[in-house]
Amino acid sequence: MQERDILFAFILTAVAGLSTGIGSAISLLAKKTNTNFLCASLGFSAGIMLYVSFMEMMPQAKIELETAFDEKLATLYLILSFFAGIGLINLIDFIIPKSINPHELQDIKDLNNKAILKRTGIVVALSIAIHNFPEGIATFTSGLASMDVAIPITIAIAIHNIPEGIAVAVPIYHSTGSRKKAFWLSFASGLAEPFGALVAYLFLLQFWSLVLNGVILAIVSGIMVFISLDELLPSAERYGKHHVSIMGLVFGMLVMAFSLYLFI
Repeated sequence: MQERDILFAFILTAVAGLSTGIGSAISLLAKKTNTNFLCASLGFSAGIMLYVSFMEMMPQAKIELETAFDEKLATLYLILSFFAGIGLINLIDFIIPKSINPHELQDIKDLNNKAILKRTGIVVALSIAIHNFPEGIATFTSGLASMDVAIPITIAIAIHNIPEGIAVAVPIYHSTGSRKKAFWLSFASGLAEPFGALVAYLFLLQFWSLVLNGVILAIVSGIMVFISLDELLPSAERYGKHHVSIMGLVFGMLVMAFSLYLFI
């Protein structure tokens, strides 16, 4: 594996994670959030993640697992890895209390209770950082596996990190009155993604093989499917209209499909 590929995978992970700063800037500078655009963007992100998981990453994972196992055993490991990914991200949601879980936040319009904001502001940032850690591993490892897949995944995760940046910045700003604190804490919560990439680099890269790559691709697929169904689509429903989010999802799938088609 070339150093250039590793460096580019780190860059993609940093771009995805630090996009929380974009959400922070939007919430602090914009007079009004374009909820329909945000809704369509979240649906678009979910469409990319779902399509690339089932149509690209899972088939590729099976091919790589079959280099060491027969088809039936390779399929079993594929299934186990996929649901292990879902279990991992679901476990994180289970550990973090619902009241401070960024996946369970209420509509931004409800963030007017200053007592709640003061109590939850910093913890929301920490909980988002915890969620971003496995996403960093996912982005980094997908970058090592295939740039054709990694770049759309980076875009999708970056889009879904924007409302997380908003979720941090708004309560911090209203509880402290400081735009600077709100922006930098939101920005810092995204650092968990490049940190996840660093952990993957230090502890996984030395054991890298086709089989490990196949297992990780399947795990990442599970993580992305869960994020799409548990976070992105419900968030899109809260921010806008049902049909806007679904059309965004379909368009995301369409863009991903033709992007992959062009590389055949």
